[in-house]
Amino acid sequence: MDHILYSITTEHDARWLLAAMVVCVLGIAISLNLLAAARLRIGAKRRNIIIGASLISGLAVFTTHYVGLQGYHPGAEIRYAVLPTVGSFALALGSFAAACGIVLARPTRRHRILAGAIALAGVAGMHFVGISGLRFAGEVSWQPALIVFSIVGGLVLAFISSGIIFGPSLLRRLGTAVGCTLSVTFLHLTAMGAMTIVPGTAIETGWTVSGAVMTGVILAMVLAIAAAAAAIGWMTWIAQSSSLARIREALDAMPDGLAFYDAEDRLVLWNHRYTEMNPELSSTLRVGMTFREIIGIGLAEDLYIDARGRQAEWVRERLDARQALTATMEQRIAGDRWLRVSDRRTAAGGIVTVSTDITDLKNDARALVEARDVAQSANSAKSQFLANMSHEIRTPLNGVIGIAQALAKTSLSPQQEEMLELIQSSGHTLQVLLSDILDLARVESGRLELANDAFHLGRAVREAAQLYETSAEAKGLQFFVEIAPEADSWILGDVVRIKQILTNLVSNAVKFTGTGFVSLTAASGPDRNGAPTLRFSIEDTGIGFDCETRDRLFSRFEQADGAITRRFGGSGLGLAISRQLAKMMGGDLDCESEPGGGSAFILTIPFHAADAPVSAPDIVAEPADGERAVVRVLLADDHPVNRKVVEMILAQANVELTSVENGAEAVQACREGDFDIVLMDMQMPVMDGLTATREIRLNEAAMGLTRTPIVMLTANALAEHIASAEAAGADHHLAKPFDAAELLQLVATLPHAAAAALAA
Repeated sequence: MDHILYSITTEHDARWLLAAMVVCVLGIAISLNLLAAARLRIGAKRRNIIIGASLISGLAVFTTHYVGLQGYHPGAEIRYAVLPTVGSFALALGSFAAACGIVLARPTRRHRILAGAIALAGVAGMHFVGISGLRFAGEVSWQPALIVFSIVGGLVLAFISSGIIFGPSLLRRLGTAVGCTLSVTFLHLTAMGAMTIVPGTAIETGWTVSGAVMTGVILAMVLAIAAAAAAIGWMTWIAQSSSLARIREALDAMPDGLAFYDAEDRLVLWNHRYTEMNPELSSTLRVGMTFREIIGIGLAEDLYIDARGRQAEWVRERLDARQALTATMEQRIAGDRWLRVSDRRTAAGGIVTVSTDITDLKNDARALVEARDVAQSANSAKSQFLANMSHEIRTPLNGVIGIAQALAKTSLSPQQEEMLELIQSSGHTLQVLLSDILDLARVESGRLELANDAFHLGRAVREAAQLYETSAEAKGLQFFVEIAPEADSWILGDVVRIKQILTNLVSNAVKFTGTGFVSLTAASGPDRNGAPTLRFSIEDTGIGFDCETRDRLFSRFEQADGAITRRFGGSGLGLAISRQLAKMMGGDLDCESEPGGGSAFILTIPFHAADAPVSAPDIVAEPADGERAVVRVLLADDHPVNRKVVEMILAQANVELTSVENGAEAVQACREGDFDIVLMDMQMPVMDGLTATREIRLNEAAMGLTRTPIVMLTANALAEHIASAEAAGADHHLAKPFDAAELLQLVATLPHAAAAALAA
C-alpha cells in the first residue's frame, strides 16, 4: 500500500490525473448515449452507431492511460516504443467493441456485467502492454500481489457500474460513466504502484517516440473526443429541434384543441385548433397566462351559458375540477356551440387540456330525440288506429256473422243454405285476418304477454285438431292425431297461444292438401341445454315448396307464390305470428318440404310439467219447479244493427231483453230495474261502457245490492281493453264478432253461477 500512496503522491502529477479522468468520463458518457440511440435504429445506421461508440470509448480509455502517464515522473526521461503503444490501443479498441456488441445484443444485467468484465480486461491488457513499451534508464520490477489487487478492484468497480448503476436515464448513464472512470483509474494507479524502477545507465534504443511527440498524439486524441462530443451534441440538438417541429406540426394538425399548463396552471403551449375553438382568445393568448385569466376572458364576453348568474360559483367549480387526476365536462358556449373539455394531470403536476367540438353530436342527439318522439307518436297513432280499425271492422262484421247465425236457425231452401254458408265462410275469413293483424301488431310492439297456467296438453291438441277434422274428411283426406303418453299430461304454458299455432298449422295442412293425409303428432323432443322439450309435428301430402320458398315462408305476408293467395286465400301472416309466438315461449318453429312431396312443420317448445289442478264440484242453481226461469237481460249498445243481432240470437232462449243506447241509460235502467245479466258495449255516446260499469258497481255497493254479472260485449278486443274492463268491474269480455252459441251459453249460465257463488 505504501508503494501505491508513494506513486500517487510523488511520482504522479495530480493535474494530469484529473485531466485523464475528465477525458475518460466524457468519452464513456458519449459512448453510452450512442448505445442508447443505437437501440432505436436498425440495419446500417445501428451498425455505424455501434462502431462509433466502440471507437470513442476505446480512444477515451487509451487517452486516459497515456494522459496519466504524461503526469508520471520516474526520475528519468521516458520514451515510448511504437509497436507496444499501438498494440495497447488495439487492445482497448477491441475490448470495448466486444463490450458494446454484447450490451446491444442482450441488454440484461448479466450481459452488462459480462461486457464490463471484458472491457476492464481489455483495459488491463492495454495498461500492461503500454507499460512494457516505456523506455527509460533503469530496470522495472513488479509486485504480483498489487497487480492482482489492481485487477480485482477494477473488476469490482466495473461490476458495480455496469450491473447496478447503469440505467436508461441520462443521470444513470452519467453515473455509469463516472463509475467506469473510477474503475480504470483504480487499475492504473494501483498497477503503477506495483511497479518499481531500479535506476540504470543505459536507455534502450529502437523504434520509439519522445514524450513531446506522445503529448501531441494525446492532444490530437483529446481534440478528437471533444469534436465527437460537439458533433453528437449538435446532432442531438438538431434531432430534438426536428422532433419538436414535427410534434408541433402534429399538434397543429389535430382535430381537437390542445393546451398544456405547468404545475402552477400557467399556459406553456397550445395548438392552432385551440385558438379556433376559442376565438375570443386568439389575440390574447400568451405563454405564462393562468387558466383563471383565460376563463376570465370568456366570462367577460358572456360566452359560458352555465355561468350566467353564478359566475363566482362556476369559476370555483371549474378550478376545483382541474385539481382531479382527470376530469371531463361538456360546456355550452354562446352561439349554440358545445365543447367537451378534458383535463388530465401529468406526473410532474402539469395539466393537458383537450377541447373537442361536439356541436354536431349534440345536434344529432337532439335530432334523434325528436325523431324518437315522432316515432313514439307515430307508434301511438298506429296503435290507436289499429284499435279504432278493429272496432270499426268488428262492429259491422258482428252484424254479418250474427245475422247469418240467426238466419241459419230458420227454414231455408238449399240455394239459400248455400248462400248462407258462403256468407259465414267469408265472415270467418275476415275474422281470422283481423285477429292475425292485431296479433302481429301486439307481438312487434312487445305488448303481447303469454300466460303460464296449468292445462291438459292432450285435450288442447285434440281440440285444435277437431276444428279441422270435418274439413279434412270433406276433402277425402285421412286425418291422424297421435299423442304420446308423456305428452298426454298437464303442463304449464299458454294454452290459447299453443292452440293458435297448432290450428294455424293444421288449417294450412288441410288447405294445401288435395289427396292423401294430414297428421298431427305430439311427443317429447330432444333436450335443449339440459331441459326437456315437447315436439309437435304436422305432416301432409300437399303441394309442398322448394328451399327458396322455405327461406321466406315465415316472413310477413309471404306464401309459396302469388297464385297461392288467389287459389287458397289467406294473408300470409299466420306462419310469421306462429314462429314469433314459438320464440316467445322459448321454442322454435321450422319446416321441411319439397315441391309435390308434402310438408312437415315442427314446433318445439319447453316442457314444464304440472300437477293436475283440484277442481271443485260445479254448483248450478236450478228453479225449484224444474222449469228454467226467465233471464232478465239488459243490453247497452249504441249500434242498432248490433242490438238487432243480439235480439235475434237471444230470441232463441227464454230471455226478457231490455235495450238501451248508451251508458247513462244503462246506469239508470240498473237503478230502476232488476237484471240477471248486463251486456255492455265499451264505446258509446253520452257515457262509455267502462264508466257505466263503474257507476253500476258504485250504486250496488252504496245500496247493498247483489252484484249483477256484467259482460263487455264489444269490438274492442285488444289486451289493454280486456284489462280495462276487468279493472272497471266487468265479469267477462266477449269480443265482436262473437259466436251465437257462446253468447247463449253465457246468458244461460253466468247468472246461475253468480247466484250459486253468492249462496255458497
